Order: sequence, then structure tokens, then C-alpha cells
Amino acid sequence: MKTNKIKAVHWRDIWRLISPFWHSEEKWRAWSLLAVIILLSLATVYLSVLFNQWNRVFYDALQTKNFVVFKNQLFKFTWLALLYILFSIYKIYLTQSLQMYWRHWVTHQCMQKWLAHHVYYHTEQQQTVDNPDQRIAEDLNTLTNSTLSLTIGLLSSIVTFITFISILWSVSGSLNFVFSGHHITIPGYMVWFTILYAGIGSLIVWKVGRPLVHQGFVQEKFEANFRFSLIRIRENNDAIALYQGEPREAKQLDNQFKSIRKNWWSIMRVGRRLNVSSNFYGQFAIIFPIMVAAPRYFSGAIQLGTLMQINSAFSHIQSSLSWFVNTFTQLANWKSCINRLVGFNAAVDRHSSQNTLIKRKRNLTQALSLQELTLAIPNGRPLFGPVTATVSPGERVLVAGPSGCGKSILLRAIAGIWPYGCGGITLQEDRKVLFLPQRSYIPIGTLKGALCYPDDPSYFTKAQMQTVLVQCRLKYLLPQLNQTANWSHWLSPGEQQKLAFARTLLIKPEILFLDEATSALDDENEQLMYSLLTDTLPQITLLSVAHRNSVARYHTHCWRFTRHDKNERTQIHLSTLSYH
Repeated sequence: MKTNKIKAVHWRDIWRLISPFWHSEEKWRAWSLLAVIILLSLATVYLSVLFNQWNRVFYDALQTKNFVVFKNQLFKFTWLALLYILFSIYKIYLTQSLQMYWRHWVTHQCMQKWLAHHVYYHTEQQQTVDNPDQRIAEDLNTLTNSTLSLTIGLLSSIVTFITFISILWSVSGSLNFVFSGHHITIPGYMVWFTILYAGIGSLIVWKVGRPLVHQGFVQEKFEANFRFSLIRIRENNDAIALYQGEPREAKQLDNQFKSIRKNWWSIMRVGRRLNVSSNFYGQFAIIFPIMVAAPRYFSGAIQLGTLMQINSAFSHIQSSLSWFVNTFTQLANWKSCINRLVGFNAAVDRHSSQNTLIKRKRNLTQALSLQELTLAIPNGRPLFGPVTATVSPGERVLVAGPSGCGKSILLRAIAGIWPYGCGGITLQEDRKVLFLPQRSYIPIGTLKGALCYPDDPSYFTKAQMQTVLVQCRLKYLLPQLNQTANWSHWLSPGEQQKLAFARTLLIKPEILFLDEATSALDDENEQLMYSLLTDTLPQITLLSVAHRNSVARYHTHCWRFTRHDKNERTQIHLSTLSYH
């Protein structure tokens, strides 16, 4: 499994994650929505300027007890507030719309890359990515949501800072004092105090909260591992119950949750220090501008309205300069999400471009041909080879040999999902090929959907489905064809294998590969399944891995693996025999 160490992520990696959507077929809608959102953000900043001006006039009216101006300002506040609410509502609504468009597009692209070239299979086999489901379901959501909110928030903060700094400069005036006999004047002194206050606060928060990036990364991994273990118990409930493995499962879950709890306490301790810093910073900001501007107010240099305008302008500038402080937790989560997605994309790209020395071809004569084929395990240790063999159309070959010699891996190499080895594999062109593994995949959904997988149920009639179920002794399932369930839990292993054979009879492949596809069946049902294949599909080309000699009579040839230990290395040879 991957370690908890976080590799440094370059800005180009972040750009590669974010930019594709904005150059895709959705770019016009995306840029249009973003433009409207930015306009609404700028409009709210402009309304904030109007509110700032309103503060000065309103509080001056209170100080001079001017009721006419006071009443007019109340009406002005009403329509300003209504506009602000309207702009804010639609800004949030359009931002959420854009976020969902972006998430839909990037999730689709990510799923396509993950499913293409059997990447999902290779990453799981080699354990190069932990919890890919979390990357796709949760991290992509965080990426789109946080990127938009952080970017728009930063833009609003920059515009707010530029707008209000000129206001604060003009209304705050100059600070005059004598230091060491020198008369000193600081023009627009409130601007410098605001920048200094925000700068010190941001530095403190960054120092205190920096560990959250790593802790958030690790926490998401621990949470995902815990969820995965819970799902595994649901998937294997029957076997765990029979083994009475509940204490072992409880111990494993408890250990995983201890990791969650331990890291969570670390996050809490950092969060506590961060909250102390940010809350002190935020609360003191309420009184700080009034304290700094109070001398000029009490000296009569400014009126109450100007004091409140200074306070409002300081608040806006301090808030814009405090963007980093206010969003630090979200930034830490976003950075953790970026780290996980960069690692996920790197693994997907690596497996997508993975080279193999096994050359795959198509021909018109032989159903299957192996040319000097050598297969190995991922660490490079060879399993067997080189092997040269052919299967002509209509031939039925039994693959036999001791466990662990590479029979199943041979079928995986023929299917194109095992890249470790060299040589050539040729399959007949324009032939429908089907692979039946020992544990057949049964998707969650209707029974007819499981029966027809990977084809769509609409390709077949109800009568065809009923016929193959009856042939495979699954007649009692006929009333449940339209019932939705997790059939891998409802059906026994033997029933699942019979359903796989019913699927084969329905799809009618021309080349069929069986990988111990009858291992869970009794002898009678095993004989029935093979008889159905040879009787119903007499022209089928068959290559089946099996341990029982009883199925040999349904095959015309045998490929037998034999072990020979020489010089402390295991070599596996392949021989061909004919059945008469």
C-alpha cells in the first residue's frame, strides 16, 4: 500500500487537474456562468461601497438628529439590502450550478480513464492507489467545489481591497506625532495599520495551522480504509458468519478506528490552536479600528459618521486581507485533496501507458495462437514459457495442471489484462469472445440485467431468458426476473455459476474461455453445464481451466502444465495431447 508521506505537488500538476474542463466542449457554458458569477461578485462589492457611504451619512444624521435624512437613509438601506440579497442568492445558485457541471464532466473523464485499458484492474492488483472510489466520489467533489469558492472568494477579496483602500486612505487622514524630537506624519495611517494587522494575523495562522494539510490527507485515507472494511463485511457476511470471524473483524475495525481517533485528536489539537488564533484575530478586529481612529474623533477632526465609515472600510480591507486566515481550513482540505488526486492521476496515467512485450494480433484462420509466449508475475519472476500452441475453430481444449502454475494467468493474458511477459497472442478476427471466471461478476440490479451482463437486457426477449434459466436448472428464478437485488448475496456460489452458464447460452459466444467456472457445482450439474455447451453451441471454440478429469470428455485436446525444478528455479512446460 502507499505510504502516508505526501510528495510535493508542483503548480503544473494542479493546473493539469483544473484546466481541462475550461478547454472542453463545455467551455462556453462554463465561461459564461463564470462571467456572470464574477459580475455578481463585483456588484456585491459595489453595493458594499454604497453601504460604506451610507454609514457615514446615516450616523452623521443620528449625531445631528436630522430626522429627514435619517428617514431617507432607512429607505435607501432597504433597497440596497434587497439588491444585495438578490445578488448573493443568484451568485450562490449559479456557483453551485457551475460546480455540478464541472464535477459531472471531470467525474466522467476520470471514470473513463480509470475503466479504460483495465486500469482499475491493474491499480488494484498492484495496490498503487488506495481507495480509488474515494478519489472519484469525494475528492473530485472537493476539487470542483473548493476551487470555485476559493477562486471567487480570492477575486472578491482583491477587488474589495483595491476599492476600499482608496476610501480608507481618504477618510482616515494623517497621524501626526513627535518621536525623539522629530515631528512625524503618517498619511493614510489607518491603511498601514490595517495591512500590518492582517499580515501579522495571517502569519500566525499559517504557522499554527500548517500541519492540517498532512493530517487531513492521512485522515481521509484512514476514513476510507474504515469504510472499505465495513463494506467488505457486508460483501462476505456469509463466510464471516460461518467462520465465526466476528471477533477478528471487530478487532480489525477497532484498530482501524484507533488510527482515525488518534489522527483526529491531532487535528483537534491543531484546530484548537488555530481557533484561538483566528478567533482572537477576528474579535479584536471589531474594536481595533475604533481604538486607532478614536483620537481623531475625540479631537473633533472627524464626525461620528466618518468614524463609522472608517470602521466599515477597515472591516472590508481587513476581511479581504484575511482571506488566507478565513479560508485556511478549506485551503488545507483542498491541498490534501489535490495531493490525493495528483497521485491518483499519476497512477492511472502510468498504467494507461504501461508497455508490454506481449504482442497481440488478429487473424482469419486460427481461433487462438500462442507464439513463444512467456508469462511472469509483476516482480519479473517467470511462470512458464516459451510456449507455442494453436487452437483451431471448433476445437475444445482442457487446460490442466497443479495449482499456482499459471493456468488462470494464461487466460488473463489472452484476455489482454495481464501485461507481464513476452511473446505473441493471436485471436481470430470478428468473433464474439466471452470469459467466465471462477467467481462470476453479478451486478446489483434486476435479475435479467445480471443474466444478460455485459449486454443490455433489451437485446434479448423474455422467452429467451426463460429458456436458458430452465436449461440451467434455475426455473425457480423465473418470477424474479424483474426483481432488483444484490444477487451475489442472494444466490449461492453454485447458483451463480449456473447463472453464468445461462448467460453464455444467451449471448452465444463463438470463443469461450472458462476459468474453473464449475468449481462450485456438483458432478451432475457440472456434466449438465458442459453438455449444454457442446449440444447447444456445437461450433463453439472452448478453452477451459479445470481440475476435475470428469470434464475431459467434453474436450478434444488437453494442454497440461507440468512442473520441473532445476537449479532451484521452477520451470513450467506445456504439452498438447489429443482425446480420441
